[in-house]
Order: sequence, then C-alpha cells, then structure tokens
Amino acid sequence: MTTRMVGAPVPRKEDPRLLRGEGRFLDDLGHDAYEVAMVRSPHAHARIRDIDVSGALDVDGLVAVITYEDLPGRLRAPLPVLIPHPALTAPRTQYVLAKDEVNHVGEAVAMVVATDRYLAEDAAERIVVEYEELPAVVGHEVAKAAEHAVHEDIPDNVAATLTQGFGDAPGRIEAAPHRLSFRLDIERSASMPMEGRGVWARWDADDQRLRMYSSTQTPTSVRAAVATLLELPFAQVECIAPDIGGGFGVKIVHPWPEEVLVPFMARELGHEVKFTEDRYEHFVSATHERGQVQWIDVGFDDDGRILGLDVRLLHDHGAYIPYGLIVPIVTSTQLLGPYRITDYRVTFDSLYTNTTPVTPYRGAGRPQGCFAMERTIDRIAAHLGKDRTEVRARNFIQPDEMPYAFDLMFQDGRDYTYDSGDFPASLAKLKALVDWDGFAARRAAAEADGRLRGIGLACYVEGTGVGPYEGGHVLVEPSGKVQVATGLSTQGQGHQTAFAQVVADELGVDLQDVEVVTGDTRRFQYAVGTFASRAAVMSGNAIHLAARKVKEKALKLASEALEVDEEDLELAEGHVRVIGSPDTAIPLPLLATMSNPLRYAFDEQAAQATQFATPADPSKPPVGDDDEPGLEGTDYYSPVRSTFANGMHAVEVEIDPDTSDIRIVRYAVVHDCGTLINPTIVQGQVFGGVAQGVGGALYERMVYDERGQLTNASFMDFLIPYATEVPAVDVDHLETPSPLNPLGVKGAGEAGVIPGSAAIAAAIEDATGVTISAMPLGPSELHALRLEATAAGEEGA
Repeated sequence: MTTRMVGAPVPRKEDPRLLRGEGRFLDDLGHDAYEVAMVRSPHAHARIRDIDVSGALDVDGLVAVITYEDLPGRLRAPLPVLIPHPALTAPRTQYVLAKDEVNHVGEAVAMVVATDRYLAEDAAERIVVEYEELPAVVGHEVAKAAEHAVHEDIPDNVAATLTQGFGDAPGRIEAAPHRLSFRLDIERSASMPMEGRGVWARWDADDQRLRMYSSTQTPTSVRAAVATLLELPFAQVECIAPDIGGGFGVKIVHPWPEEVLVPFMARELGHEVKFTEDRYEHFVSATHERGQVQWIDVGFDDDGRILGLDVRLLHDHGAYIPYGLIVPIVTSTQLLGPYRITDYRVTFDSLYTNTTPVTPYRGAGRPQGCFAMERTIDRIAAHLGKDRTEVRARNFIQPDEMPYAFDLMFQDGRDYTYDSGDFPASLAKLKALVDWDGFAARRAAAEADGRLRGIGLACYVEGTGVGPYEGGHVLVEPSGKVQVATGLSTQGQGHQTAFAQVVADELGVDLQDVEVVTGDTRRFQYAVGTFASRAAVMSGNAIHLAARKVKEKALKLASEALEVDEEDLELAEGHVRVIGSPDTAIPLPLLATMSNPLRYAFDEQAAQATQFATPADPSKPPVGDDDEPGLEGTDYYSPVRSTFANGMHAVEVEIDPDTSDIRIVRYAVVHDCGTLINPTIVQGQVFGGVAQGVGGALYERMVYDERGQLTNASFMDFLIPYATEVPAVDVDHLETPSPLNPLGVKGAGEAGVIPGSAAIAAAIEDATGVTISAMPLGPSELHALRLEATAAGEEGA
C-alpha cells in the first residue's frame, strides 16, 4: 500500500541542489547584461531644482542616463496603491523616478545604464543634483503634531483614520472594578533578507516579447504591472522568480521602480539590462515595518476578565503608502488574540513621515498587536497579584465556541471569524513544555548564583491564507513523472516538497516522481503571491483540487479500459488498480499515453502493453467524448474567509545584575496550524521566525535622526542576532484542522516571529521587576531602566 505523504516529516527535496551550490539566484543570471546604478536622494525631504548629467557622459562604457523627464506615457504617473481602502483618503505613492521632490533618503532620482556595475556607479557619482532642502518630518509625534508636512497637500500628515469596534468599550471600562491605562512602543525594523532586490530583463525584437527575472514574492503581479505600464499585451510579457534568497515581505511590493525601469530600458536599448541592489540601497530604498505607538485603556473584574478594551494607535507608514492600510488593520484586529473580548474599540491614524516607506514584514502588524494584548494581560495579572497563565485562561475563547466571530472586518475584507482552535489545550502543552510550575526552583537557584532569572509567555492568533485565490496545474507524463505548477513564488518555504506530498497522496505516486515549479508565468499565469502565511492554504488546496481532477480522469479512463466501475478502483503505487485485486491494474504512465492521441499513436510499446485497447485512431482517441486529452488538470482555490492559526511562546531569560546583559536560556513554542503537511518544514518555519522575533525584541531597530538620515544603515550598526544569540527551541504541535478548506491546513510562515517581543519583554520584566513598555530592548536601555527603578525604589518589587 502506498505510504501516505501528508503529515510525514520527509526531507526537503530542494535542499541537496542548494547545498551543492547549484542555486540560481538573480545575480547568477545575465552576465552579458548592461548593469544599472541608481542616483538616490541624500536628503529626506527636498525639491529637485536641477539634474546635470553632463559629467557622466565622458565615462567609458556609459550606455544611457534617464531622469523623470525622459520617461514616456504611463511611466510618468505615480505607481499604484496596491490595496485601496475606503478610509485611505489621502494615498500617495512614489514615481519610478522622482518628479520635482524627494521624500526620503534613498528615493530614486536618476538611472544610469553602463556596460558593468562599476562603470555605472562611476557615472552616477558624476551626476550633480541641485536640491532645495525642506524640513523633514520624522517620528510619530512629529508627524502628528504636523508643524511641517511631508506632502504639501496633506497638511496634517494623515493618510487615513479608521475606527472599528463592537459593544461599548468606554462605558464598560468606566464601570469596571479595575482600570489600567498605559503606552507601548514598537520601533521600526526591516526584513533584511540575505539577498536584496534584483531584476534582469531582455527584449526579443523578433517575437516582440519581454522576459524578465525578478527576486520577487509576486511574479504574476510584477508581470501584470510591467505589461500595463509598458503598454504591452500580457501574452508578450513573462516574469520568472528564480531561487530567492529570502523575502519576509520586502519583496511583495509590485512593482518596484527598478522592476519597471529595467525592462523599459531593455526594450529601448535592445539589450539585456540588470539591476541588483547593494546593502546600503536595501536599507534606504527597500521598505521597513513595525514602528507603532499604542495607547491601551482596559477595564477588568476581580478575576482578571477583560470587560472593555479601548486602543489607539499611531502607525508610521513612511513617505508613501503603496500597500495601503494592511499593517495597522492587521494590528487592530489581530490584537484581540485568543481572548473573548465583548466590548472593544480601536482607532488608528496612519501617518506620513520623511522616512523609507512601510510594507508588511514577516508578522505584518501582528507582533505589534500581540505586544499590546499580552502586555495588557501581564499588567492585569500584576495588578491583581495573579498567575499570568490563570488570567489568560479566564479570558480564553473555548473550543466549543468555535467558530468564534468578532464584529470586525479583517484585511481580506471578510468577517473576522476564528475557524478552529483549542487555546486551553495549547496553554496546558506550553506549561508542560517549559515546566512553568517548576520555575520558582530555577529562579531560586539562579539567585543563589547571583543571577536574575525571569519567565514570560505570550499567546497569539494569526489570520492566514488570505484570498482572493491561487491555482494549480498537475500533469502526468507518459514517463511517469508528474509535473506540478503554481504561480506563487518560493523563498525557502519548502514548496517543492510540501506540494509534492499533496500530489503524491492524491495520485498514489512516489514522492520523487513529483516535480514542482513555482513562480514562472510561463508555467502558470495567474496567481497572487507568497506572503501572509498563505501558500500552503491557497496553493496547497488548489494543487490538491487539480490533482483530484487528474485522479478522476485516470479512474474514468481505467474504468472504461478495464470494464470495472470507478468505485471499485484506487490509485496506489503509480497504478490504477482494482480494490482487492491489485494485480488487475494499469500504470499511470500508460493512462497518460492513452489520454493523448498523438503520443498513443506513436507509442508502439504502449499499444503492445495493453490488450484492452486498439491502436490509436486520431478520429477516435482513447479518451471519453467529453474529456480533454492529456492526463492533466487545472483548478483554483478561493477561500470563504481566512483561516486562523494560533500558538503560544514561553521564554526564560537570565539578566547579568552588573551589566544588564540579557541571555535567553529557554524557549518553548506550541503551535497550531491545522493539518501538518510536513512537520519538519513547519518546525523550520517556527525556528526561523523565532530568530527574527529575537532580533526584533533585543537587537534590530532603524535609527533616524531629526533630519531623516538613517544613522545605522549597515550591518556594522544594525544588529542582527548571530546563531549564538538564538536559543534552542522546544516545539510541540496541536492540530485543530480548519473546516474551511479540503486539506484542513492553516498557515505557518509567520508563527515564530509574532509573540517574540511580548514574551521576551515579559520574561525581562519578571527577572528585574522593571516595567517594560518598549521594544526592542538592549542592555543599555535595560540598565537605564533599572537605574531609574532603583532610584524610585521599584526594582524587584
């Protein structure tokens, strides 16, 4: 019997090739291409008075210099807002090259094309741009005060104000036995994939076709954008995502200015053109996330049950708002976590600043929301003198209440409803995994050794698998190989393995015979992209449905050939066979040959291999009258609404009492993403997310000065945790399958990063007795807080 693949921890199929150094990344392509260097603004806010390119014209190898004035047609318009929203009353997006004004350091002003990158940079350095510097708006409070405007026609710097809620939060808080009000801050950070952005394009003048390769999470969307802006039919544009060295959200944006300019110049010059950014460019011209200020007002009873919750957010979206309001919307809805909140109100302002634009970064607003909710629960517990796990348990939504609906609208425009989960069971697993009840003894041992030790936890719920759709195509070759294609890209998630597992189960074939292609518009033309923990839910189910179509066709063909009812047949071990009589069978490769009249006509071996079919007659192909030829199927999956994964993290830290150095000594995760397609891949996603969560909690921050200069735009100054700073992680899983899709899966990609700051802050606070209200938090900041607390007589209280 064929071994079931879904749920099996099989090794990743893609790893051997990558480990052998056979990866094919963007900069491995186009060695004969002309290369691009961008002239970028050194100012956060300035008018462009003049651009003098004459100094660059003498550089050997210079091919072209273009500015905004050289752009044709649709390239002169601002780039689109990718996700509009009714509350977004003042959207502003950038031009592919700055027109009249720059609004953040790093904004593209001119593009240089030369025979290699070195010469392009030499030429770019000789271009003189005359600027009139304007006041820079930096930071939430400065933007809100609006003494200066980022965009002249938006004097208050507010792109959108949105309020959602249900019940009567202010009234319930006012009447509650207990009330707390406080402020929380999360600073700005960024994705920082190993590979930066890049694009390579070539134009075929004979066929009038454009082919481009981009390090993108959304190749079909890039194709659509480029075709539209260059006024080309979609059929004449191809976009392929090769191997991608990390994305984490920063490569969602479509298109980047360079993704339009490079193919434009390839067509204009009749020559391949390539752009790959350097690390400084990535810091200042790719996108950031996370920066929010959050005010919490909460009322609760003597048992710690939340009676009313009122939240106000300031979201800094930078100089432009290409991705709409997704990040603050996700924060304001996902903030509720696994808790039964009956009266809730949230209001946010999304603000322009003269800083790099913001788009979703792994977690996408959820770390901020989790920090707000979990710090609130911890403060309630401290105020009442109760165990933090007890207060959480009293507020949990119970499993028999699923599905559980809040009267809110989620990022997908659908109702905000949790589809499945068992939060009490997850908490019980977490307490056992981290030995919560045995912590007091470990704390005492650390104190006896002169060390401060603390424990913290954080819970979260994550909306995953947002629509609108993804598709899949499955084809059985006469060779026995099964070709699978889906349009979204892959950046290390293990799609070639997980999707192969889904198909192998449905068709009863060997996993090694399934070959998966992602992110190539030549193979699959319509897709949305890889982000928001959606690939397994969306493409996984689409591929499952496509494979089911192939299965149905195979059963029908075999039924006619064997003269057996379809209900009496099964697919197993690469054959369609009679249930209970496995020797009566037809191999799938033969059925694939039979389903294609031309292949069947020329396959003498196939004709001889069967006694139930006559040699093919093209006028009477061996397929049913209503069937398309070929043993293949295409299908799409569109969800009713998002699925909701959930989980809980617990952290133990030790603090050096003299230096305030913070060391994570224990990290435990319980995670529920529904049906596990591959536990090993899910575990890897959790590990990677925890590493980014540790970075966001203790190390990574973008530091701007008052003039909008990013003062730590290199890995010398922007701290990323090494392997020595990332702890070993104990993981346990709970599977509550989603009832919303055939596979029962929920997303897993962002689970590890969401509760990191909240859990680590709680552990540090538990170790020191110092209130933690802002993250990230390094030893210097912690030491200052401890000195303040000591002076006030609070530390250790």
